[in-house]
Order: sequence, then C-alpha cells, then structure tokens
Amino acid sequence: MDQDPDADLLGRLRAGDEQAFVILVRRHHAAMLRLACGYVPSVAVAEEVVQDTWLGVLRGLGGFEGRSSFRTGARERRSVPVGDPEPAVDPSRFDGTGHWAAPPERWVEEADRRLDAAKLAGRLRSAIDDLPDRQREVVTLRDIEGLSSEEVCSVLEISEGNQRVLLHRGRSRLRQALETEFGGA
Repeated sequence: MDQDPDADLLGRLRAGDEQAFVILVRRHHAAMLRLACGYVPSVAVAEEVVQDTWLGVLRGLGGFEGRSSFRTGARERRSVPVGDPEPAVDPSRFDGTGHWAAPPERWVEEADRRLDAAKLAGRLRSAIDDLPDRQREVVTLRDIEGLSSEEVCSVLEISEGNQRVLLHRGRSRLRQALETEFGGA
C-alpha cells in the first residue's frame, strides 16, 4: 500500500509545526481552488470556500485518523445503529383520524423566492467582478462593506467628487447588468 505523501506533514502539523501547514497549503491550495470554482459563481467566493476548508482542516486535525489520504479526504463508511427511531413528524400534529390537525405551511413559494434571490446574488457578484477596478472598489466598500463616503475617500485616497462619480457609474453598470439578465425597467 502506498504511503500518503502528506502523512509526515500531518504528523508535524499535529505537533504544532506551522511550516508543515504552509507546505500543505502550497501543495493543495491550487487544486482545491480549481475544484471550488466548479461549484461557486466566482473566484472570490471559491477563495472563501477554500479558506473555510483550510480552517476545517485545522479544526478537524485531531479527528483525522489517517485511514484515508489527506488529498482524497475520503471518510470511512460507518454504520450507526438507529435503535428506536423517533417519528419523523410529531404525532401531535395529527388528529384522531390520522389527518393533519394543522397542515404544514406551504414552502414552495418561499423556496422559489430563495432560488431567485440566489440567482440574483450570483449574477450580482459576477457583475461586480466585471466592473472596472476603481468602480468595483468603491461599490464594494460603500454597498457591501458599509463604509461612509468619507471613509471610502480616505481608504482609496480619492476626492469626494471622484468617489461619487465612481459609485454612480458602478451602480449604473450593475443596474444595467441585472436589467439585461432579469428584465425590468
């Protein structure tokens, strides 16, 4: 059986060797980022996913038993005895005839709204990524990070007038991108 090339690094990491973590990140970060990019709408979101994954690695290191390689992250299949399972739905939700005493609320409309919001959010992230650099910076700082115009001017070292123009142009481009994608006036 082939030795996991990362086994030594994992041992060192468990012992508190920060350099081992640096090596693991160098070795696997690019592949993890490529994988994440296949599932999320932008590289920025993929970077966040990979960063969260690395945090998960650090938090779960103590529970990693080495039965799989670090690279695959495969988990051993385990069966857990169920015992006496609880009912899926609280029996008090039914009347004496077995019908709903209080029917479940409809969630389909809410799910549709959430899917629409997720689609809108994904398109908006993409449109923000497509903005010229300075417009993207101003829109992000003002509308996402919540900075005041004075704070944005200070951070980016631009005039108040320049900040207003960049913000207006950035928001206008975003509005146009969303109208093109989703329609509306």
